[in-house]
Amino acid sequence: MKKQTAAKAPVAETAMLIRRPINRVFDALADPKHTTQFWFTHSTGKLQDGAEVEWTWEMYQVTTKVKVLTFERNKRILLEWGNQNPTQVDFTFNNLTDTATLIQVVNSGFTGSNDEQMKAAMDSLGGFTLVLAGLKAWLEFGVKLNLVADRYPQGK
Repeated sequence: MKKQTAAKAPVAETAMLIRRPINRVFDALADPKHTTQFWFTHSTGKLQDGAEVEWTWEMYQVTTKVKVLTFERNKRILLEWGNQNPTQVDFTFNNLTDTATLIQVVNSGFTGSNDEQMKAAMDSLGGFTLVLAGLKAWLEFGVKLNLVADRYPQGK
């Protein structure tokens, strides 16, 4: 008789080397004056310990609630985000050298059927990969690639 195991909930994980000091990479995610250059178009405030903000993607007419659960300067930002069925997004920052930072993103807590969870995790993986690529281009070269905006040019 074959033993059945419970399906492990999907998790979206991605990472990117950014050739900038850790404080610059951390600040680019915490401060919307930078984040709006590569991810969302508007925020009601900076990320900080205990903050609750809203992020807007004007091109998609979407706004989502964001709650900061953990804020460790230059180490970690743990968020809960989403208006319905929120998930957790865990950003960790690893100082590789004085001028290189590895940023890792783990998005977890997807709900619904197994298929719905898998689709959400795959969408998240693609989205956060674009966010990190946009962050890299912005911080290393000062280039605004519009990756998130151009992902769905006809709207989502």
